[in-house]
Amino acid sequence: MIDPLSDAKIVDSWHHNVAPWTAAVRNEEIESRRLVTNRAIIDAVLSRSPASVLDIGCGEGWLVRAMAAHGVRGTGVDVVPALIDEARRTGGGDFHVMSYEDIAAGSLHLTADAVIANFALIGERSVSSLLRITPTLLNPKGVVIVQTVHPLVGSGDQPYVDGWRAGSWAGFSSEFADPAPWYFRTMESWVKLIVDSGLRLLEIREPLHPVTQKPASAIFIADGSG
Repeated sequence: MIDPLSDAKIVDSWHHNVAPWTAAVRNEEIESRRLVTNRAIIDAVLSRSPASVLDIGCGEGWLVRAMAAHGVRGTGVDVVPALIDEARRTGGGDFHVMSYEDIAAGSLHLTADAVIANFALIGERSVSSLLRITPTLLNPKGVVIVQTVHPLVGSGDQPYVDGWRAGSWAGFSSEFADPAPWYFRTMESWVKLIVDSGLRLLEIREPLHPVTQKPASAIFIADGSG
């Protein structure tokens, strides 16, 4: 039995939602992504003028394709083979099946100008282990760019303390099932995690939703000189 509030359950859930997720991303069904966060992560990456990117937790590969449209060479990795199959079918970059634990163990033998995690760091121990290895994946002057749920909004009505939260597909199509849990971190905890991973925090961006005027996400940009 998989612990319902665990890193393993996150992976298990994504194995069950490949088709609806691929459709939702490619049909632009997710409002916050369509209005704010897709453009926000693209702008954040392009602001650093990388020649190459590594998208960790790339899903069906949309961000690697977006980078290719700007002349940036991209590699995407994800733990779910069916998502990587979707990415390879559409093309735009190199795609590989690999878990965060594999990457943390040193199994990914490449470097890039920008290592990106776009709404992909939702676990606990797997995330901290992964971030600790990211400095070794950077080219000289490279950066790590993380976009995640903004803690101010993500905390909802629950206490503003780190901890596991039950998942939800509210606002998504009825095709989704078995929502993944996620590990909530405060803003202070995110900053500490980044710094403790040997990274130097350069910038925090808080893109606003045009309707609610609340942060749609938090974007952390760091380099490996921490």
